[in-house]
Amino acid sequence: MANRFVLNETAYHGAGAIAEIATEAKGRGFKKALVCSDPDLIKFGVTKKVLDVLDNAGLAYEVYSNIKPNPTIENVQSGVEAFKAAQADYIVAIGGGSSMDTAKGIGIIIANPEFADVRSLEGVAPTKNKSVPIFAVPTTAGTAAEVTINYVITDAEKNRKMVCVDPKDIPVVAFVDPEMMASMPKGLTAATGMDALTHAIEGYITGGAWELSDMFHLKAIEIIARSLRAAVENEAWARADMALGQYVAGMGFSNVGLGIVHSMAHPLGALYDTPHGVANAILLPVGMEFNACATGEKYREIARAMGVSDVDAMSQEEYRLAAINAVKKLSADVGIPADLKEIVKENDLDFLAQSAYDDACRPGNPREINVDQIKELYRSLL
Repeated sequence: MANRFVLNETAYHGAGAIAEIATEAKGRGFKKALVCSDPDLIKFGVTKKVLDVLDNAGLAYEVYSNIKPNPTIENVQSGVEAFKAAQADYIVAIGGGSSMDTAKGIGIIIANPEFADVRSLEGVAPTKNKSVPIFAVPTTAGTAAEVTINYVITDAEKNRKMVCVDPKDIPVVAFVDPEMMASMPKGLTAATGMDALTHAIEGYITGGAWELSDMFHLKAIEIIARSLRAAVENEAWARADMALGQYVAGMGFSNVGLGIVHSMAHPLGALYDTPHGVANAILLPVGMEFNACATGEKYREIARAMGVSDVDAMSQEEYRLAAINAVKKLSADVGIPADLKEIVKENDLDFLAQSAYDDACRPGNPREINVDQIKELYRSLL
């Protein structure tokens, strides 16, 4: 069996990376961009940093900002119409996962109009054509949507998130510029950072993991563990570290899948609009506890990457507990809640559990799980 690995054609990393947007657009002969960004980024002047690059290079564009934090089917549909009306030939996506996921949905539908019904893209859709070219500019250090083949769209009518997996949607160029992330408030820095850690840990233990993906995930865990606390305090070196760490995690998990932490987090975002990173951070320790028996010696390496000392002298039970406790401590140190008491309603547990079981991330979990077990994992955090 061959293992597939899909990455961007090109990626720029480091302060000032967004200046290369003009170089890439001109070099590829693009004429007009649809700039996808959310209202807050426009309001606080973050989007303008990229618009200034386009303006200074004489590159035409129109801005589309009808994007919610958990983007909906309607956001994608209206974005498709905006792309057509603008007569654009590429997309510049600026933001976190919401802007980039919306851009991916738009780009795929423009190139594959037979999938105009956004629901038809759920799972692994048999699209034929590559997406409209996407330039991705992350403004958070967490989702890694700029390097993944996944996107998540909310079906507001059914209160559920649709996970779409398509190698044809990956942005052609990523511009990972830590200066675009400098304005993130503490809470968002913490939540997106824990999302990145969840990507790295779930990707490392998922059933599809192999040596190449393991390399990326362990390095990502190490980078995130050493820098997230300082990034929350807005230290420049740590911002740059997190920009790299979340991207490295994305290089891995995009190609091997995730597990029950993500499958359980998605319904919380759909039903309660819970920030994805917060949901992941709360769920990660219980997911790790459930999966420990199916991970061999991997938790020893997670503990080591998290900075735990003397792991080689520990028993399997000890290093598994050490890995879980290190994750709990990091989450607590950056201000993430420890439970779901303020989020989940008891009478929603059946719906949440079934939604999590049906989620596209669940089959990648290293240990088999059923709906009742998922329900009990939710309940354990109430």
